[in-house]
Amino acid sequence: MSKTLIRGAKVLGGEPQDVLIDGATIAEVGTGLSAEGAEVIEADGNVLLPGLVDLHTHLREPGREDSETVLTGTRAAASGGYTNVFAMANTFPVADTAGVVEQVWRLGQESGYCDVQPIGAVTVGLEGAKLAELGAMHESAAGVTVFSDDGKCVHDAVIMRRALEYVKAFGGVVAQHAQEPRLTEGAQMNEGVVSAELGLGGWPAVAEESIIARDVLLAEHVGSRVHICHLSTAGSVEIVRWAKSRGIDVTAEVTPHHLLLTDELVRSYNPVYKVNPPLRTERDVLALREALADGTIDIVATDHAPHPHEDKDCEWAAAAMGMVGLETALSVVQETMVDTGLLDWAGVADRMSFKPAKIGQATGHGRPVSAGEPANLTLVDTAYRGQVDPAGFASRSRNTPYEGRELPGRVTHTWLRGKATLVDGKLT
Repeated sequence: MSKTLIRGAKVLGGEPQDVLIDGATIAEVGTGLSAEGAEVIEADGNVLLPGLVDLHTHLREPGREDSETVLTGTRAAASGGYTNVFAMANTFPVADTAGVVEQVWRLGQESGYCDVQPIGAVTVGLEGAKLAELGAMHESAAGVTVFSDDGKCVHDAVIMRRALEYVKAFGGVVAQHAQEPRLTEGAQMNEGVVSAELGLGGWPAVAEESIIARDVLLAEHVGSRVHICHLSTAGSVEIVRWAKSRGIDVTAEVTPHHLLLTDELVRSYNPVYKVNPPLRTERDVLALREALADGTIDIVATDHAPHPHEDKDCEWAAAAMGMVGLETALSVVQETMVDTGLLDWAGVADRMSFKPAKIGQATGHGRPVSAGEPANLTLVDTAYRGQVDPAGFASRSRNTPYEGRELPGRVTHTWLRGKATLVDGKLT
């Protein structure tokens, strides 16, 4: 069994300690550790976190391998410090049967760069008309626990209620893409001052907020769990805060790009800024940061949405919605939450590892950095600052909104069950 000694790492941002990995497990945490024959990694005060967990990743396979595959997506995940990702169901064919989710799960096992947990579709073909095989997907080898029609909203209240009732039987959760479709027909960006000036179809905040309000009440009514995907408005924050105060079992996520970018960027008409839900206002951004800090928003999820060059290098109206995010997420969180004093590194570990693993029931992930725990770890050089160069991405796609932007922090090492997947910033 191989041994690795990480020397002088700030575990969750605390005082420097040594961490000894023996095989797939953390053997010891302390100071002055030594181990004969162990590979020594000099952390030099870099921050050691539990391996990150992303509850919202689009890996595109099967069907859109031109934009991403399970292999390239998990390589991107390892580069960003992730050891577990949840793969969304909007593939071709849709992951709405046991067969498709098992295919994705097996591809993840073969990749070796991080664990892949498929998310099952709520409705057949993401069409919102008929429940998919929720029980069969849960009972499959993939063991699906999270279900979502992400990319589309489960807009029918009766279907949503039935889904919540169904997953309650085995402790699953429905992750809702909150978007009332009738209120967003023809929408191109956030509805507000900028959309009015540019003459682009507006995407009102109420389209998101009305669905969240409905669904937290449905979850309360049936006594089930609901998770809100990519929450983006100040009003949505208030609804989730109210629901939690009422004791409703609701969790919510925010993306890195909604913590940093605003709709003012759309003035460039650069389709790299076109995303669903759209970039919102500065007021929304500040509300989202505060909600992540106080726990109203539970987690950060990337909504990593790769697209090939031709789907983004076109006029705004024709461009696909989405941004890649796995390889920049931790840097954006450092800039918006840590460097601003809103979160410490223990808080980052909570929002990007512990809580997403708990919501998704990711066994072996989101565990403490302590003896006897699985050695799923990431080491971060928090003092680093550098410009984002998508040419160096492991992802197959390059649609990042941060190209040329200086961001802090760099993941130097990632370990999956003690096996290094990233060493000195390079994939193994």
